[in-house]
Amino acid sequence: MADEGTHGYSRRLTEYGDREFARFVRQSFASSQGFAPKSLGKPIIGIVNTYSELNNCHRLLPDLVVAVKRGVWAAGGLPLEFPVISLGEIFLHPTSMWLRNLMSMDVEAMLRAQPLDAVVLLGGCDKTLPALLMGAASADLPAIVVAAGPMLPGEFEGERVGACSDCRRFWGAYRRGERERSELLELEAQLAPTAGTCGVMGTASTMACLTEALGMMLPGGAAIPAVYAERLRQGEWSGERAVALAEERLRPSQIMTEQAFDNALRVLLALGGSTNAIIHLTAIAGRLGIRLSLDRLNELSACTPVLVAVKPSGENYMVDFHHAGALDVLLPELRDDLHLAAPTVAGSTLGERLERRRRRAPDAQVIYPRSRPFQEAGALLALRGNLAPEGAILKRSAASPHLLQHSGRAVVFRSLADLAQRVDDPALEVRADDVLVLQNAGPRGGPGMPEAGYLPIPKQLTGVKDMLRLSDARMSGTAFGTVVLHITPEAALGGPLALVRDGDRIELDAANARLSLAVNERELARRREEWRPPSTPPRGYERLYHEQVQGADLGADFAFLRHEALSDGAAAG
Repeated sequence: MADEGTHGYSRRLTEYGDREFARFVRQSFASSQGFAPKSLGKPIIGIVNTYSELNNCHRLLPDLVVAVKRGVWAAGGLPLEFPVISLGEIFLHPTSMWLRNLMSMDVEAMLRAQPLDAVVLLGGCDKTLPALLMGAASADLPAIVVAAGPMLPGEFEGERVGACSDCRRFWGAYRRGERERSELLELEAQLAPTAGTCGVMGTASTMACLTEALGMMLPGGAAIPAVYAERLRQGEWSGERAVALAEERLRPSQIMTEQAFDNALRVLLALGGSTNAIIHLTAIAGRLGIRLSLDRLNELSACTPVLVAVKPSGENYMVDFHHAGALDVLLPELRDDLHLAAPTVAGSTLGERLERRRRRAPDAQVIYPRSRPFQEAGALLALRGNLAPEGAILKRSAASPHLLQHSGRAVVFRSLADLAQRVDDPALEVRADDVLVLQNAGPRGGPGMPEAGYLPIPKQLTGVKDMLRLSDARMSGTAFGTVVLHITPEAALGGPLALVRDGDRIELDAANARLSLAVNERELARRREEWRPPSTPPRGYERLYHEQVQGADLGADFAFLRHEALSDGAAAG
């Protein structure tokens, strides 16, 4: 029989009312997998594999699993792989964000239920890394993350192209009549030429970098391209380190501290990273009883310049960021502003990491020195005002400077269906200086807060490449433009956004972080009386989501999953 202690197959025994019998029968069934008795006594390292043939970003995860297993075996552990929900952004309806919380519940439940001493979390595509970290934070089992890695760029008409900033650039040109459909068909094969996540600083790469900044990934692991052998070596080292984590019992709650999240926000701003990361970090932190503040984001934004020139904020790709040194070069530039005592899964503090890693000078074309930043102003800005009393987000680093101080007439779309039906209607009354407004696309209204905030420019506005656009939706981290997102409270909850009508005057004042609706309170009160909430879905996950999802300011997590909702007030796990 297995060791009588609390590791390996002796952990979390199935309940039959007879623990000795449970251990006996489990050992018998475990033996059917063909492991020698010596192997069955080792600490079990779970490998959470988010591979799916409906997730192109994760196509090479089976190879990565093999590498992780090598590391676990070499360190004396027993690696056991198991699946959880996989979220491939492009292949899900209505949006992968709608299923992020469900995936996190899957991860938490399986980590709590199975006899695991530690776990290696494999993921990459947008919502998988947040869901893995949310579930791991709640289960609080020793864990380490290995990202799928970004894809390499392709080539089209003599220039490098990659998913998905260039997808949007060329599609915009096609909508403006500057490109033919036949050219797009030729482009399709080059936008995503290899396995891996989007090859720009979209949400997937941003979250990989922030996972490393949080301390949940081994140094250097965020930016290695998916197809590089180095990515496999990173997996092997992570498997080896997972065995040590099991012995040390170093848990996510001990690593992802308030200081770690502060570091992650600082890195997010320096990266010029995805707006989605704010929601995901808020959700992960909420599982640990940590409340992230938009006011703190603005404090950091005011003194943290953009140092990374990777699309959509620059002209480079993630492979360039990797070759320039990635976080090994970026973190030293931020050293004076980081919490260096923050622990990491490597067993050392962030400060010790910076001392041990070989110092490299910044590449002036990819990672800029702090003394000469790529952009002076912070990449992200939290807005408030009577249109967004609980906050909204603007990606300043990807916006058009002339629209950062703008007042215009609202052109309102009441839903995603309304947007699709009318945005290209020649009868639509719209001018280039108007403000496009999308309602009912937030967490509850979407549902799932789809990446619809990047509203298309109406075709009738020939040659116009950017407009001020507002919504309670999200935007892909690969997108660009002057787009205000995450307006909270959302329209489906009766927030001020729901009360905007065609012709209303809206003002964006980025210099003062304000978003205002120029309508008097009496008129708003009249409109509020007319507003009606959306109906509740009758059953299933749709109903659970509708009843439990919180606003963007709380990470769009379920109320009953956040730390504050625990009945005994204790930390998760």
